[in-house]
Amino acid sequence: MKLTANIDGASFGNPGASGLGVVLKDSEGKVLVEHFEHLGHGTNNRAEYMALLRSIELAEKLGGDELEVLSDSQLVVSQMNGVYKVKNGDIKALVLKVRERLARSGLKFRIVHVRREFNKEADKLAKKGAGLVV
Repeated sequence: MKLTANIDGASFGNPGASGLGVVLKDSEGKVLVEHFEHLGHGTNNRAEYMALLRSIELAEKLGGDELEVLSDSQLVVSQMNGVYKVKNGDIKALVLKVRERLARSGLKFRIVHVRREFNKEADKLAKKGAGLVV
C-alpha cells in the first residue's frame, strides 16, 4: 500500500516549546491518520526530523510498503536526499535514526519539498503539538 505523509515541525522560540504534525493519506488521498505530538523543549529542525521519524513509524503500523513524504523544510529534504551535509551533532543522530528505521522497515521511501501553502494541515497539527494553537 502506497502512503503519502505531509509532515511538519514547530518550535515556539528556537529552541522552545516544540511539536510535530503528520497527516498520512492513502493513494486515493483519503486521510488515514492525523497525528500531533508535544516534544518538549527543542529546535524547529529537531521537530522536523521527529515528524519524519513518526511518519515512518505510522506508515509501518498501517502496513504500508511505500511512503512518499512531503515536507516544507528545504533543509530536511536536502539533507535526506544528500544535497546538504548534516553538520549539527544532534541532527546527525536523528538522521542516523531515520535511516536505520527506514532500512528496518523495508519501505520504498521518497521525500519531496513542497511549498508551505501545500502543507497547512501538518503545520496546524505541529503548532497544536507545540501548544501554539488549541
